[in-house]
Amino acid sequence: MHVQPMQLIDSLRIPFSTLISYIPVMATIVTTFFSVILARATLRYVEATDRSLELAREEFEREWNPDLHIKVERTSPTEARIIVTNLAKTSVLLQLLQLRKLSHATPFERCRLNDPLVGGMTWTQEMGKRIIGCTGYEFEGPLAVAMTFYAAGRMYRTDWFRSQIVVREGHIVSLEPSNMPTRRVRQVERKGQSERRREFVQDVASGTAAEKEARKPEEKSFATGA
Repeated sequence: MHVQPMQLIDSLRIPFSTLISYIPVMATIVTTFFSVILARATLRYVEATDRSLELAREEFEREWNPDLHIKVERTSPTEARIIVTNLAKTSVLLQLLQLRKLSHATPFERCRLNDPLVGGMTWTQEMGKRIIGCTGYEFEGPLAVAMTFYAAGRMYRTDWFRSQIVVREGHIVSLEPSNMPTRRVRQVERKGQSERRREFVQDVASGTAAEKEARKPEEKSFATGA
């Protein structure tokens, strides 16, 4: 049977009402497609924002967290100088300088201070007599130095900075820095809280009251011995 072209066209025609009913379906598909694209773009933006905030926080901590560097240098056969440099922007208040020999279980040599140190500046003090008092008249080995200080209303303590020292007959023959602090320190938190790492300093203000009371008799005995 032969079909006329006009009849074929008429048979393929779609009613106008049917086309109208497909429009909401097509709009839903297009909207869903663009919604997926926008959701992926939003996720990428959130990830980029989080990375930017993390970098900003790390930069802020590097600039404003307390960070002291301690160096001991020989100035004469009987004298040595302690050099404390504030590497951060925040100012600190130096409170206690501690010296000890790592090769012997001897009490610390303590020097109480109350000296401010502005960010980027250096504090120096002659400590030859105290170093000889800590090492004795004959000694060869590592000497460790640490500083306790206040910053932003909290108390911190640096890690131990080591130096190799040789003392003969009460004279400092040589004194050379051996390395950076022996380990990366951690900020001490209250019980039940997580620990956060800190470069070169340790927060000692948040310790328990029992720990503070236990340190008082020990500190008095060392002060009496000095």
